[in-house]
Amino acid sequence: MATQTESTDKGVGLTLALSALAVIGALVMLTGAPDVTAAWGFAAAVLFSSLAVVGVHLYWD
Repeated sequence: MATQTESTDKGVGLTLALSALAVIGALVMLTGAPDVTAAWGFAAAVLFSSLAVVGVHLYWD
């Protein structure tokens, strides 16, 4: 019997969405440079870029 497998683009979509959030975090870091806002932007950029890498490894076929 032949088996069929389905492939989805869930890994691509998750990676693109989390990468966009990482870019937004980097922009917040850039615009709030001398303030605590820059630290939150850096934290968001690192967090979402790390999650994007995890998403690639979990859902990429």
